[in-house]
Amino acid sequence: MYTNIDHILVLKSNIRFASDRQKVSILLDTHKDIQQWNLDRHDIDCILRIVSSTLNYNDIIEMLQQHGFEASALD
Repeated sequence: MYTNIDHILVLKSNIRFASDRQKVSILLDTHKDIQQWNLDRHDIDCILRIVSSTLNYNDIIEMLQQHGFEASALD
């Protein structure tokens, strides 16, 4: 499967624990505009990568904040 790198959003987050990942997975797995995502909880910044051709950083950040998580675009 080819993924356009222009459609990959890379964020740092506070999704640190397995229970956090489980909560977020329900949200991200069911979102119609997210084709793929992954989380590196072992990275110091808990890197969240999201593939979406329609969503932007603000969309993801707001979505996560509504569920009690913090995220920001990775510089």
